[in-house]
Parts: sequence; structure tokens; C-alpha cells
Amino acid sequence: MMTRRGFTLPVILTGFLLLIVGFFYVRSTKQVEKSDGKENVVSELPLHGSNSDTPSEKADIPAVSIVAQGLEVPWGLVFLPESGMLVTERKGRVRFISKNGELKDDPVITISAVKQIGEGGLHGIALHPDFHDNKFVYLYYTYSGSEGNTLNRVVRYTYDGNSMRDEKIIVDAIPGNSNHDGGRIKFGPDNMLYITTGDAQNPSHAQDKNSLAGKILRVTDEGKPAPGNPFGNRAYTYGHRNPQGIVWDKDGNLWETEHGPSGFETGNDEFNKIEIGKNYGWPEIRGKQTKEGMIAPIIESGRADTWAPAGISYLNDSFYFAGLRGQALYEVENAINSPKLVTHFKGEFGRLREVIIGSDGMLYITTSNRDGRGIPKSGDDKILRINPEKL
Repeated sequence: MMTRRGFTLPVILTGFLLLIVGFFYVRSTKQVEKSDGKENVVSELPLHGSNSDTPSEKADIPAVSIVAQGLEVPWGLVFLPESGMLVTERKGRVRFISKNGELKDDPVITISAVKQIGEGGLHGIALHPDFHDNKFVYLYYTYSGSEGNTLNRVVRYTYDGNSMRDEKIIVDAIPGNSNHDGGRIKFGPDNMLYITTGDAQNPSHAQDKNSLAGKILRVTDEGKPAPGNPFGNRAYTYGHRNPQGIVWDKDGNLWETEHGPSGFETGNDEFNKIEIGKNYGWPEIRGKQTKEGMIAPIIESGRADTWAPAGISYLNDSFYFAGLRGQALYEVENAINSPKLVTHFKGEFGRLREVIIGSDGMLYITTSNRDGRGIPKSGDDKILRINPEKL
């Protein structure tokens, strides 16, 4: 009896201690919030164009940190050259987050013309390549046409550090609807503005080279067709259903994420390499289907899975894109030679919409749990900072 008791007690104590250590390890690496929502809050944001963290400092950054919370369907993010970031909310507001992570109560601007219907609303945001000098900010939003029809447009504002003024329409009358409005805008390495547009729930738009819908558009900073466009208009590529993410890799190649069919035909979401003038198949082909003159995706989700992919960024030879219905951060490794899809944070933060890279080498992602299709958690919607070295 004494021998059994003498043996069992240390084993029990050791097991208990291992259980406690394991609990706190999981908590420290996976859990973002305490009950008061204050754990791992970012104390300082990087400046656009700076590189504030050395590799050793990055090792000390938590796997996940809260940048901001209490947002309402954040859609697009940009870092400002000297102070914090701007974030769009789908209901029509642009919000400012200071360098120390404080979300300013008063919006930078509330755009009264924004029509929030279904997936429509205020979407993408981009800074002009010469923002330091001209202070131009570009926005993409849904609005009502003169006949009450739903349309989208890209506009330009001047940002004075507190508010936005002097709206100028850059591209107008992009077909819209309650769904499939696209909406991502980014300036490319060529200083041209790239715009993703959905098919506005009319698949025939995607194959019509003269329609602004179902395309990736490429325009000058004034909205004119960019020099070298393949069809003499604003279209750069066509045959898209609802693209919501674009990014360039280190070699200047353009990549895109795109929503596949929904309803009974759900699935077949796409990750595409974009080439000028090419037809990406919608609605003629989907998934792994092929047809002469049409381009199939590099990776697609298949019929058994749905990513509902949105924003995408590129870092250290990997692509990272947000999943709305997939409720995950997806990573594509070795995209050109042997693409591999890796899933991170599945179901942990709910619906994810945007991914951008900070000058600190961290990923900044947004939740989208207040968009009518998610289950809001305490503090939603949030902007989270992800340390890619700890994925």
C-alpha cells in the first residue's frame, strides 16, 4: 500500500502540473481576448514605408493581437504614411485608427450616397502612388442610379488628415446588384488603378468585353482606359463572377481571388493568376473545367468546400487570403510550381474579409461577423494583427 501510494502521488501531481502548463500554453498562443477584451492589444501600429521590427523583435510579437474593435463590417484597409490607418465600413463610413491603435469615434467621412443593400455598400480603398504630395484617396461604393437601379462607382477624395473632401468620380455606372459587386481597388506596380467588379447577378455581363461588370478593370488615376489595355477600353481581363481580392507578387505577377457559385451549386471558389486580355471562363466553365480560350484557376475549392475568398496579400513567397464563409485565413504556398493550400484559424474568429501586410511584416486582417451572415462575438468587428512566423 505504501509503495503504491508513494508511486501514485508524484504521477498525479506531475500530470496535474502538465495539464496546467498545457492550459496556459494554449491560452497564450491561441486566445486573443480575456473576458474584458483587453489581452494582446496592439500598442503601436507601423508606419507605411517603415520597417520597425527586426527579426528578433518579431519573435516577441504575439501570434494574434487586437488592433481595433467595435467596427461595423470593415471592408478595406490602408496604412497611412505618417499616422495609423484608414478603414472602410460597408455602411458608408471611413474610420481612422491612430498609430497607437485608437479608433477615432467620429468618421473621417460618411458618404450619404452609399447604398447598403445585400453585399453592396462602401468597399475598397486605395491611396494614390503620390499620396504624400497630393493626398488622394480612392474609394469604391454602391449607389442608386437615376432610375433607382443599383450601380457601383470609384471616386477620389482629398484627405487633409481629419476629413475627406472634393469627391471626383473616376469610374461610374458599373453594374451593381444586391450581390456580386466586386469592389477591391489597388494601384499596381505600373501606377495604374486596378478595379475588381462582379457580374451583378447577370452572368452574361462577364463575357461581354464592353460591360464594366465581371471584370478586372485597369485605368489611369483619372479613370481613363490605361495604355496597353487589350480591348481599347477599361477591361483588363473578363469572365469573372465576383472577384474580391487582387495582389502582385515579387516578380510583378497579378493574382486574384474569386467567389464561385452559390446556392445548390455552391463551391468552386478560385485562386487565379491573372494575365492581360485573358478570359477566366464565367459562366461557361467553373472549377477544373476547361474550354478553349478560357483560363482555369490555379487552385479551386471544389464542390465540397466553400472559401468565399475576399482580400489577398503576398508575403515571403506565400499568398494569404481571407475566407468569409470558410471562416479561415488561407495560405497558398509555392503557387507557380506546386501550389499547396494551408488553412489557419479555422472557425476561431468567424468570417474574415480583408488581409493586408504592414511594414512590420505582420498580417492585418478584418472580421466580418456583423454583415448579416455571421455570428458576432464580443468586440466585433475587429482588426487583428497576425504574426506569420507563428502560424
